[in-house]
Amino acid sequence: MVRLNKYLSEAGICSRREADRLIQEGKVAVDGKRAFPGMQVEEGQEVRVGKKTVKNRSERIVLAVNKPAGIICTEDKRTRNSIVRLLNYPVRVTYAGRLDKDSEGLLLMTNDGDLINAMMRARYGHEKEYRVTVDKPLTEEFLQMMGAGVRIVDEEKGLDAVTRPCKVSAAGKYTFVIVLTQGLNRQIRRMCEALGYQVRKLVRVRVMNVELGGLKPGAVRKLSEQELRELYEQAEAGKNAGIGRTAE
Repeated sequence: MVRLNKYLSEAGICSRREADRLIQEGKVAVDGKRAFPGMQVEEGQEVRVGKKTVKNRSERIVLAVNKPAGIICTEDKRTRNSIVRLLNYPVRVTYAGRLDKDSEGLLLMTNDGDLINAMMRARYGHEKEYRVTVDKPLTEEFLQMMGAGVRIVDEEKGLDAVTRPCKVSAAGKYTFVIVLTQGLNRQIRRMCEALGYQVRKLVRVRVMNVELGGLKPGAVRKLSEQELRELYEQAEAGKNAGIGRTAE
């Protein structure tokens, strides 16, 4: 037997936390009866979320996608430029860490809710690397301030935070590489704006051990067995270690 929230997560429906919410709201039924928090299910029982029957999957799928600029990270297929419409994958997968509409590069998509949960928690400190081009020449002061942490404020969104120290290095007159271990909303753009710069191009080139490499815009590939093994090892190590609770 397995806990119902884990069953839904392993079926690729949602994360365990989201499963708990759906169960609390009465949207999950087992053998025609309303499910309850902490419930366990076994093979052969019928599990439904709303009107949809949930079938446990046999294969964990993790894809690397090169998201072009202009594509929106949403699961709403009614959105013309959504990532799910671009991908049109035969199995339901969702993104593990979104990129905003104007940004491009590596996006990991999977049907493993537990993996998404492990990758998305800021306190686990998983690395994401970006190559960023700005509107004016870089200075040593700018690079040092970016690396030390920048206060970003957005009263409308209720955001007031100092970013976590990170690795930053110049890659050209207008281009730098930055490695983050957190994912505040539009973080790099906000950091640059706070220091008087505007982002002209932002490309994510690495998530944990997975690199964008030569993957063309709009293209997709399955992760190799070695990439998958290392990704799951890092995800598990992050859960066991953590680096202190911060904004997620």
